[in-house]
Formats: sequence, structure tokens, C-alpha cells
Amino acid sequence: MKASRRKFLAGSTLITAGLALTPTQSFGNSKKEKSTIDDLYLIGPKEGYAPEIGTLLSTMTMMRHWVIGTVKDLTVEQLDYQIDDQSNSIGAMLLHLAATERYYQLNTFNEMEWGSWSDEIKEEWDVPMSMGKDGREKIKGHPVDFYLSKLEEVREITHNELAKRDDSWLEKTEPFFQNKPTNNYCKWFHVCEHESNHRGQMKFIIKRLPSV
Repeated sequence: MKASRRKFLAGSTLITAGLALTPTQSFGNSKKEKSTIDDLYLIGPKEGYAPEIGTLLSTMTMMRHWVIGTVKDLTVEQLDYQIDDQSNSIGAMLLHLAATERYYQLNTFNEMEWGSWSDEIKEEWDVPMSMGKDGREKIKGHPVDFYLSKLEEVREITHNELAKRDDSWLEKTEPFFQNKPTNNYCKWFHVCEHESNHRGQMKFIIKRLPSV
């Protein structure tokens, strides 16, 4: 009876949040870290990762799940919609999230100075990273699966790379934000809260879509 009640409450919570999934469904393909209904809201260590890294990754996984739940049913027209000529579309913001994570991977996993990566990488990611006029003009016409696959592709790299590191890696520090000492923990927390920030903007736009 208690187990049944726990399952009912977990399912009710996700339905209320608009994120109900089948019991085995998860986003991402990592063999080491799969979030399900049972552990999505358990922030803490995860099997296959150092304790602090697993805790950080659990917050990132929860936030990513919320982002996907917010956009997964949007049409191409809705993903391309701009409130005015200075605003970014939801599609552009989704690709921006993938670009942000990709660049932080290069900076922290590959220990590359910010912006020192190859022209090939810049060609793929600079426009969504900066968004602006180029982003408004070029990032359009894609279905939601295009953006979600980019997010998943980049997140898989993060899963694999974090699994190789111990918690001391999080403490690695260099001058970064405003040239102040910044450690890897701060950088990856920023990746997570960055998604929270843009999810708020996405929800704002969704409430103002002409067809909603």
C-alpha cells in the first residue's frame, strides 16, 4: 500500500508539472546516469560519478527535463516566433543552450582559453552562442526534435566527461567571470542556472503565442 501511494504521488507531481513520462522513459542516453520518475527530484550523488559531481549533474538533469517539458509540443512556427524585432525565438534560445554547454565543455574539460577553439567549432556554434541579429535571421525553420537532439548530443559529452573526473576537479580555479577567481563548480552551476533563466523567457513567449 505504501509503495502504491508513493508511485501515485510521484505521478501526480509530474502530471501537475506537465512532465509525466512512462516509468522507464528518460531524456539522454547516458548509461551511467538515467533520470526516471523515481529519482528526478532527488538531488544528490549519482551512481558512476564522484559525489559532488553527481549532485551537480542531478540539478542539471532536472533543469533539462523541465526545459524539454516546456517546449516538446511546440510547432516550427511557434519555435520561430519573435515577440518583436529585438527578441530571440524559443528555437534560438534552445540552440543557444546547447552552444553554451559546448563552449563550457571546451573551456573546462579541454582546458582551452575561452574563444581559442577551432574555426570549425566557431562556425557551428558562434551564431547560437551570440544570438542577436544573426541568430534571429539564421536560426529558424527547424522542428523541436532538431533542437532537442542538439541538446542531447552535447549533454552526452558532459555525462561522459564528468564521469572521468573526481570532485577535486570542481575546485580547479582560474580568473574568469569579471576576471575574478572562478572554479569549475561555478562554471557548471552557471550552465544549469542559464537554462533556468532561458526557460523563464520561453514560458513568457509561449503565453504570448498568437495560436495559444
